[in-house]
Amino acid sequence: MHSELQAVLGHCRSLPSPPAIALRIIDLAQQPDADLDATAHVIAKDSALSARMLRIANSPLYANRRHVSTLGQALTLLGLNATLSLALGLSLSRNLRDTQPGGEQATLWRRSVLAAMAARLLGEEVGLARLEELMLAGLLQDIGAMALLQVRPDAYRELLRAAEGQDDRLRREREALGGDHAEIGAWIAQLWNLPGYLQQSIRASESTSGDGNCFHDCIATSGLLADVWLAADERQARNARQLAMAASRDRLGLDQARFDALVTRMSDALPEVAALFEVHIAQPEHLDAIVEHARELQLVRNLREIQSGLRGSGQANATEARVRELEELALRDPLTGMYNRSQLEDMLESEFKASVQRDEPLTLVFIDLDDFKQVNDRHGHLVGDQVLSEFAQVLSRLLRRTDPVVRYGGEEFLVILKNSSTDAALAVIRRILDEVSRTSMAMVGGAPLYVTFSAGLATRGGQERFESARDLLDAADQALYGAKRQGRNRVTPRAPGDTGF
Repeated sequence: MHSELQAVLGHCRSLPSPPAIALRIIDLAQQPDADLDATAHVIAKDSALSARMLRIANSPLYANRRHVSTLGQALTLLGLNATLSLALGLSLSRNLRDTQPGGEQATLWRRSVLAAMAARLLGEEVGLARLEELMLAGLLQDIGAMALLQVRPDAYRELLRAAEGQDDRLRREREALGGDHAEIGAWIAQLWNLPGYLQQSIRASESTSGDGNCFHDCIATSGLLADVWLAADERQARNARQLAMAASRDRLGLDQARFDALVTRMSDALPEVAALFEVHIAQPEHLDAIVEHARELQLVRNLREIQSGLRGSGQANATEARVRELEELALRDPLTGMYNRSQLEDMLESEFKASVQRDEPLTLVFIDLDDFKQVNDRHGHLVGDQVLSEFAQVLSRLLRRTDPVVRYGGEEFLVILKNSSTDAALAVIRRILDEVSRTSMAMVGGAPLYVTFSAGLATRGGQERFESARDLLDAADQALYGAKRQGRNRVTPRAPGDTGF
């Protein structure tokens, strides 16, 4: 970090700083002989903090505990270490929230709350005991960015808006400031005399490779999970989910089923946790399918366990058919009958490997219904659902049974054309576009409703080989955006050698 910036931060009067109650709690945390009585005495002086500690003790985060009605009961149930961590987080959060009124500041604060919840749930998933400390570290990991918005609001706001992804943001920060916001946050944590583990976890929160410390890995992954909720559109959400899932797998050993279940738990806990930190965080539509699918998979697993237990007594037959039915439902989008997105990764990897082994072309086609938001806005979501269902039927009718279709999200579909060259795929998708444009997708007020779509396709084989299924998927996605930029209602192939549009 540049010495000039360090001096500015050190003398900035508007820099967020711990309130008096937080300073008392920090002091208690440093005392080896601190006890619950002394802690309760400090917390009781702040009625708002006392009320929030009671609320958190009775929240879903501690659902297995009996209801408590007094501060003393709450602190006894939570324990000394948990009490100190939670009280510090709640007192700091009130101060940080009040200094972040809107815009980028409000987004950073929502990210902090989401990361706090994610860090705790990740810790539970991997068996860490320091859950409240994880929650506090997750909450504070972006204090460096909050500080930069206070001391250099215009310059840092411009940097955030210009950055294309997190890696680019960190690069720009290091070039402009001599350090990234994680390093600056660690410096501030040291300035505030926060415990050493917080300074270290804040510094490691943007590390791209794990240091073998599971606590730090939970914090770094928690920020990526928060970004899934904060994505501005479907494309950003898709990328954020992939990054979070990869980090969960590589750093913490979570497979896709455990990752999706974690997202479901975050979704369920979000309203209560957001209320605790007095912030509104909406549930984005792109997460609905993920959450619903994770619940279906959990139901299937539960039935499997029941079936396994009954098999020895000869009572398993009654559940076998139901299990098969639920397994099939878990693979399918309930509205369109197409495969749901959670199946895509395994399906795509399998088809990509088969294409390489057989040296056969494989074409991916991204399809996006044109101006679909206007259909929902003008005619309502029931009509929109009817359009999606009818469109899916047209796709099924005009494609081979061996060509899987995935409802990627909203009005976006992905078609996997096996052993199909670019020219063959273009002919197929253009024929479908022609048929769709001539087919009424719904009746509105006695009049037929017609739609068109934009499509982008990319082919492995021929002139381009692609190193991975993900590269092929990204190429098809880029081609789709090219079709949209060219005016929609068209099919655009990926031009060999293109790196974007």
